[in-house]
Amino acid sequence: MPANLLIVESPSKAKTLLKYLGKDFQILASYGHVRGLVRKDGSVDTENDFKMKYQVIERNKKHVDALVAAVKESTNIFLATDPDREGEAISWHIMEILRAKKLLTASRTFKRVVFHEITETAVLNAVANPRDIDNDLVNAQQARSALDYLVGFNLSPLLWRKVRSGLSAGRVQSPALRLICEREIEIRAFTSQEYWSVHLDTHQGRSKFGAKLTQWQGKKLEQFDIPDTGTQENILKALSGQTAEIKAVEKKKKSRSAAAPFTTSTLQQEAVRKLGMTTDRAMRTAQQLYEGMSIGGETVGLITYMRTDSVALANDALDEIRAYIGEKFEKEYLPNSPVVFKNKAKNAQEAHEAIRPTSIYRSPDEVKAYLTADQFKLYQMIWKRTLASQIAAAKFDTVAVDIAVGADAIFRATGQTLVFPGFIAVYQEDTDEEDSEDDEARLPVLNVGDALPVDKLSGEQHFTQPPPRFTEASLVKSLEEFGIGRPSTYASTIKTLKDREYVILDKKRFTPTDTGEVVNKFLTEHFTQYVDYNFTAKLEDKLDEISTGKRDWIPVLADFWKGFHKQCEEKAGLSRKEVTQEEMDEDCPKCGVAKLAIRLGKRGRFIGCTTYPECDYTRNLGDDADTAPTEPEVVPDRTCPKCESALHIKVGRYGKFIGCSAYPKCKHIEPLEKPRDTGVECPECKKGSLIERKSRYGKLFYSCNTYPDCKYATWNPPIAEACPQCKWPVMTIKITKRRGTEKVCPQKECGYVEVIEGPAPKAEKAEAE
Repeated sequence: MPANLLIVESPSKAKTLLKYLGKDFQILASYGHVRGLVRKDGSVDTENDFKMKYQVIERNKKHVDALVAAVKESTNIFLATDPDREGEAISWHIMEILRAKKLLTASRTFKRVVFHEITETAVLNAVANPRDIDNDLVNAQQARSALDYLVGFNLSPLLWRKVRSGLSAGRVQSPALRLICEREIEIRAFTSQEYWSVHLDTHQGRSKFGAKLTQWQGKKLEQFDIPDTGTQENILKALSGQTAEIKAVEKKKKSRSAAAPFTTSTLQQEAVRKLGMTTDRAMRTAQQLYEGMSIGGETVGLITYMRTDSVALANDALDEIRAYIGEKFEKEYLPNSPVVFKNKAKNAQEAHEAIRPTSIYRSPDEVKAYLTADQFKLYQMIWKRTLASQIAAAKFDTVAVDIAVGADAIFRATGQTLVFPGFIAVYQEDTDEEDSEDDEARLPVLNVGDALPVDKLSGEQHFTQPPPRFTEASLVKSLEEFGIGRPSTYASTIKTLKDREYVILDKKRFTPTDTGEVVNKFLTEHFTQYVDYNFTAKLEDKLDEISTGKRDWIPVLADFWKGFHKQCEEKAGLSRKEVTQEEMDEDCPKCGVAKLAIRLGKRGRFIGCTTYPECDYTRNLGDDADTAPTEPEVVPDRTCPKCESALHIKVGRYGKFIGCSAYPKCKHIEPLEKPRDTGVECPECKKGSLIERKSRYGKLFYSCNTYPDCKYATWNPPIAEACPQCKWPVMTIKITKRRGTEKVCPQKECGYVEVIEGPAPKAEKAEAE
């Protein structure tokens, strides 16, 4: 047994490091966190200096036992968990477990080692220069865990009682939900306004170009100065038959510098925009690239640590990148000195280095054969962005031409020509805006006094647009700009919002659900301070100060808890009706004595009588009182199979369905249209057959018709054919653009796939489109 033990978080990282450190080291993984707060009330003792009760995480118990056994046989123990607050805290937790087992003896040394890239040089240097655990970083992480626990374990039960069970609130999650809900409120309140623009089509020689009216009768035109069709028609009438002449030509040179190398936040944003990934998928893929893989017989990490706020590059990396540019590009592409970037992010911390390739000479094409599709796309983007950041600025020639038409009108034409691509030859950053400033037309050579033909004069109608809903990229950007949370937590925050069904992604943009809006309304009305953007950002500032030793962590928690606990106690007396119902100024058309209210049900919000269950009047939220039926539609010639009451056709969140008229005493429901029976026997219970159903999001799936007695289900259409490999009695048909039509075993552990028909050739696809 080697005397040296190195402990890391990930087992895949362990395999990489073993090749660098050799036989003198044993390398084991903690498999992430080893201890967590006990999942019950009182795990953070608010009466005793916020003492925390930890326990070994059950799923990692066997890994902890392996670490303890290895420590007993080792002399030098190196704690090489990830180089951030969380990693520092994991190392501390390992030490606390060992302390409890009386293994921190004088015969053993325990040291912390930190490396930000998994390369032989970085790892050997880190092991040669170990340090002690940084207690300030540990305290900052403990304070963060305690705050998240106190918020979650006090707000979430309130939501369970006041809204419905299974909901949650969080210190970062709730302000993120507020951003999405407030944007939706803006969109609903938005009133579109009409305006017009007037355009000139002209040409010089064979070059056609256009110009826009910018001055009319001596006045510079603002957006709404041509408000309607009548105004633009009057302008066009006045300009009819007039000649055009160039009055001014303004030429300028413009340059644009490259974007900084990636931080965690910008990597997530670009992965969403350029690669179509989710933030969660991007971070998982980046973790794989960091931890390392076998490339041509050499095991190496391909990128530096992916949780960082820094835009700086190490001097060694800068020298290598500049050398690469000098070798591969013409001399004007290499700036005289390295390009230096400054952090723009609020609360930037743990600034070791930006995300970059561990070697710029390891080009994407060289490693493509060893990577998955996601790994290659993300690595290529990181490689190009890093290289472009040290290439000279792009240069443009711009021209603005003022054209007089008659005595009253000045039209302006603008053009831009790229004269030196610079960094654009390698990489260009995407934005959430659809229009790009690089798309301006190229104008012919024009001089003052030149006469131009008036080919066409026309007006164009426009309407102002509401602010766009958030994408994952723009939400991450806004969270970072407000200083809410840490970029490394954004992926999990967004995943929680989706998992809790507070939001849905529609055309890659977030829309809050009815539940999300009710939860947000409750939190913003009753816990305003704690979902306030500035409050959350200031709390992050305090956590940063704890991590650098400028502030003690216990007073921060005490200050937060004092006000928060008082607020929770005050709001405990709220009724569910106060939280989930909004009374309307409209009488119930059925009973005539009570008011109607907007209420929250299992399938979303609806309008119902406030005297329910005495009066059961309901209608959809968007229906008018006049059009909504006061009497339910009865299903003829049928009664409820459970209680023999009449059956009604009802409308829920996902459309019409049949339900018992005795609801809520009887909760029998069934679909309005019977699902299609595939005729395939259920492979699990062998009693029912598989029928076609729709999920709550409209996606087809196939499940046993004896549900809920049998819960077997599969996404792909089933066929009555046994798997040749595992003999499972059912196979499924899977169709994808990439692989065509396949026969697939639904048992994941089997993995049997048989190609029925390959993907259509590109030429056929183009013709079909």
